[in-house]
Amino acid sequence: MRGSRFTALLLARPPETTLQCPFCKAPDTRVIDSRLAEDGTQVRRRRGCEACGQRFTTFERAQLNMPNVVKRSGDPEPFNEDKLRRGIEHALFKRPVTVERVDHAVDSVMRKLRASGERELPSRQVGEWVMEELRDLDHVAYVRFASIYRSFEDVNAFREEIERLQKHPTAEQRKSQMSLLAEASGKSGDSKPPKS
Repeated sequence: MRGSRFTALLLARPPETTLQCPFCKAPDTRVIDSRLAEDGTQVRRRRGCEACGQRFTTFERAQLNMPNVVKRSGDPEPFNEDKLRRGIEHALFKRPVTVERVDHAVDSVMRKLRASGERELPSRQVGEWVMEELRDLDHVAYVRFASIYRSFEDVNAFREEIERLQKHPTAEQRKSQMSLLAEASGKSGDSKPPKS
């Protein structure tokens, strides 16, 4: 009887709300600085440990339900961010792309997944979104990913994909086109009709 009352008291106690120091395991750290990161989808917190004086960074992100991904076999599986990241990083192996750009690509695919509003999405759709991101990041990585994703059988399949890639404007070209369009629309609005 006495043990059960003790257990109930322990369970009723509020959970600890402080973050443990990863260096000395002290139970209390304090937030030194907080900033928004990744286009406002994360909070970056700089923390300090009162006990050992070490500093470290944490990231806070909303935990949202992601749709299941339906594999080619028809079996649904929970979305796995690590699997997505590994696939992108594998395609980018030894390519000159920064970690920040990889993070942005992963976040972009995840935003599209959430924005779909679906409970299940075919893996084919996720693969297409990954290919869109890789096309903007690195053309070699794009062809690597496409060769596996689309199961290229011979050299002709590579050639066709490369030709399709060359016809598609790069991210820089699209940005340049957008600025030219904005510039052109600004000039047309500024011009005054000639006086009669």
